[in-house]
Amino acid sequence: MKMNDNTILITGGATGIGYAMAKYFQARNNTVIICGRREDRLAQAATTLPGIHTVSCDVTDNSGRLALVRHMQERFPNMNMLVNNAGIQRDVDLTKGVADLERGEDEIKVNLDAPIRLALLFTPFLANKKNAAIVNVSSGLAFMVEHAAGMPVYCATKAGLHAFSVAQRIQLAPLGIRVIELIPPMVESELNPEGRRKRNMVKSPNMMSADEYIEKTFAKMEQDVDEIRLEMNWRH
Repeated sequence: MKMNDNTILITGGATGIGYAMAKYFQARNNTVIICGRREDRLAQAATTLPGIHTVSCDVTDNSGRLALVRHMQERFPNMNMLVNNAGIQRDVDLTKGVADLERGEDEIKVNLDAPIRLALLFTPFLANKKNAAIVNVSSGLAFMVEHAAGMPVYCATKAGLHAFSVAQRIQLAPLGIRVIELIPPMVESELNPEGRRKRNMVKSPNMMSADEYIEKTFAKMEQDVDEIRLEMNWRH
């Protein structure tokens, strides 16, 4: 895969893995656009990465998604890559019934529904463009639920995104759109800070930084690997 001279939209690109991706891509002469809900974080990213483009968007809102597509079509007609990175993670106690599920943000909307709908909206825009790709960020926890039973909805949504990515890769191949799935291990980030503190996993010698993860992952992307899974280390 050609890793330079692309125009790339990254959802959830102001922090964590998304920010590391933005930094990596920008350093390689790509036009990078990051979107997110928190305007303060977008502004901070724009300060630390001069030249980055930002757009405020709630990817769970249909009108927001449609506005994002229009924005990209009008401002960045050469866009050839969508990175579905935005995600949330929550501890959910299944013994408490629906009450605990409905406390806080909706993981199903953010982690599964939004990337599917964004992919469908952008597919006609990306079709037959040079070096076109959709990158879906799932999680190693989709395959190792026994290590993350306290986060059942997160695991389920990431498993669903994995299944969707496999089908999407097959269907979009005739359109010239490559579908890449990143399957991260535990990476230092702002994801589920309450749960990480509870499990003493805020930072661990065995946990990669986002920059280290992206460096290892993108080396495989350049080798045309479509499903990129790095080994997870559970020794805390």
